[in-house]
Amino acid sequence: MKKLPWEGPFPPFRIFGNLYFVGTVPASTHIVDTGDGLILFDSGFQQTLYLVIDGMHRLGLDPKDLKYIFDTHGHIDHLGATRALAEMTGAKTVLGRADRDYANGTLDLTYARELGMEYKETFEPDILWDGGESLTIGNTTVTCMATPGHTPGALSYFFPVTDGVKTYRACLHGGMGINTMSRKYLEKYGLPFSCREDFKEGMMRLSREPVDIFLGNHMQHNHTPERYKEVMAGNAEAFVHPGESSEYALWAIKNLENMEQEEQNGE
Repeated sequence: MKKLPWEGPFPPFRIFGNLYFVGTVPASTHIVDTGDGLILFDSGFQQTLYLVIDGMHRLGLDPKDLKYIFDTHGHIDHLGATRALAEMTGAKTVLGRADRDYANGTLDLTYARELGMEYKETFEPDILWDGGESLTIGNTTVTCMATPGHTPGALSYFFPVTDGVKTYRACLHGGMGINTMSRKYLEKYGLPFSCREDFKEGMMRLSREPVDIFLGNHMQHNHTPERYKEVMAGNAEAFVHPGESSEYALWAIKNLENMEQEEQNGE
């Protein structure tokens, strides 16, 4: 039987200190406890919201304490549950300005059709960022960097995480996938090929940022399953890998360049 796009539960767990994972195999969701409320990064598919809520409860996190939802970009697997979660908790929503029309349904570019789905849970973001903005909640200041390409409004977020003794700088990238920059996809929707250069420039900016904990909006980006096992085995710093975000950003550029070369070769 063919798996549905959202299928794949994963155990919720503490990544480090006040940083938690409550997502699924298809799409990652992270939470930070700021001491003055919770902030969540990417809500995931609407169909898996119950897993996010259940994961929060299993970790002792109350959804009623959620203050902000930061979405990395406007695809259904990352903001599909944002409307429902915001309505349930009263949390404010943050999104890249260029992806606003994805979220509110004006543009049907949430990648829902490619997944055999329909995006119905549309919403108007409360806060629209262009890159460079910041927001402080409790002991946590979230800053953002524009890293477009995968979508025009993709944002990467930076924030501190702490266990009360050590503090590390974490980064959640805005979207490394090159699937929406392929010639076939861009021509299908009449999108500009300039998004490829935007992507490369954004990844170069990201590569220059000092980061201790690199987070992916898909778990394969930062080896979440493997490091989860390390955490469960007692390694509290399994996700601490300075320089990993830089390596991944440079790899992402090379990955796009390889696709461009394959297209030129007619492959």
